[in-house]
Amino acid sequence: MGNSERNENKRVKHALDRAGICSQFECMPEQPEKWPRGAAWTLTHAHDAGQVAGIRCARCNVTRYYKPAEQREVIGNVTIDEVREKVRCQKCGSREWMGAELFHPTGEQAHTIRYRRLVQIRWEKRVIWRDE
Repeated sequence: MGNSERNENKRVKHALDRAGICSQFECMPEQPEKWPRGAAWTLTHAHDAGQVAGIRCARCNVTRYYKPAEQREVIGNVTIDEVREKVRCQKCGSREWMGAELFHPTGEQAHTIRYRRLVQIRWEKRVIWRDE
């Protein structure tokens, strides 16, 4: 006889077998979700959570790391999938080989990662002519 049966614990609802195991299963109660289902995880949320944006060109095998707050200034407050669609490799100029992910750096990574930092946003005015 188990301790809970001996103490007449009212929480015990199912009888135990000789080995002291309950052969009936119950579902766990639903836990409240920390993030609402369907809500997009944007660069602002990633910055607040302390994440890093890693953007990789699979063609050149180059990975660069960015602060999400600085990416947000350039691209806007978008999801990491939209960042992947908008970036271009600086080395080969390709867009189709780009990959992007948000992650929490480990202790060692936090000290060894070299971030690309935003220095300035410069808007250029280009004139386009058409002959008629």
